[in-house]
Amino acid sequence: MKKVLILGVNGFIGHHLSKRILETTDWEVYGMDMQTERLGELINHPRMHFFEGDITINKEWVEYHVKKCDVILPLVAIATPSTYVKQPLRVFELDFEANLPIVRSAAKYGKHLVFPSTSEVYGMCHDEEFDPEESELICGPINKPRWIYSCAKQLMDRVIWGYGMEGLNFTLFRPFNWIGAGLDNIHTPKEGSSRVVTQFFGHIVRGENISLVDGGAQKRAFTYIDDGIDALMRIIDNKNGIASGKIYNIGNPTNNYSIRELAHMMLDLAAEYPEYAETAKKVQLTETTSAAYYGKGYQDVQNRVPKITNTCEELGWKPVTTMKDTMRNIFDAYRSQVAEARALMD
Repeated sequence: MKKVLILGVNGFIGHHLSKRILETTDWEVYGMDMQTERLGELINHPRMHFFEGDITINKEWVEYHVKKCDVILPLVAIATPSTYVKQPLRVFELDFEANLPIVRSAAKYGKHLVFPSTSEVYGMCHDEEFDPEESELICGPINKPRWIYSCAKQLMDRVIWGYGMEGLNFTLFRPFNWIGAGLDNIHTPKEGSSRVVTQFFGHIVRGENISLVDGGAQKRAFTYIDDGIDALMRIIDNKNGIASGKIYNIGNPTNNYSIRELAHMMLDLAAEYPEYAETAKKVQLTETTSAAYYGKGYQDVQNRVPKITNTCEELGWKPVTTMKDTMRNIFDAYRSQVAEARALMD
């Protein structure tokens, strides 16, 4: 029976992973977060041990539980582009500095560290598909603070790899645009404050225009959360040590769409739901610049497709959820929240 420590257990990945662990295994989950709204009834599960806390404050609790558990997942991070641009130091302090002691504790106590890298480490890589073993990691100039997230995560990857050379059992996983219910809060009206699917969804529910940054030509490979969690479960299980010392892209190369295509797809689907259809009719697609939307420190990459060969072969995994099914699952999940999201207009 594994003991799994999830820091940031109330987050998007954290709560979906906890649910899967508790439903399908006999593993124990030790979770820390500052809130519980996504966890719901999971809090009361006999194998869920929840502590309300902050990794930057409750350091002794964290170290004790790293020592106590078998697998460590430090999922606490800022991952919204508007914050990279406006508060780069906050991103570095949380995503790198606050996580470094956890990495060191995992090394000290000989634990399996499963660390969330990011598709953003590849930066503006020019490869047609990003290869975790071969692709170059390319960031923009210093005056584009958008890249601090990419750099902080890349540095952490390199530090973890260094500890691996000294015996740390680690796996790095790189999520490529995981989406699903509970990604961000659809009740957040501020543009740029959440990730693209949730942002567009909130606009559709409230009948607001959707802004396409730089025309929305940039493409992303979207992955349904359940597919991502499937791969993560196999990494945590780590049968015969297969995932140790490895880097895995976890994404769906076939779900590669431009942001403009995503907006059209969401509007078309909204028309099929009585809860969304009326407000969706009011939505216009407008174009804006990245400087106006995020701030002048923003810069983007036009395509971000994962190479998942080693993930599929070594973990016996493959992504199976189409983009259409992914979007339908998200629309279904939020049907009960429509009234609350609309109340933001009042």
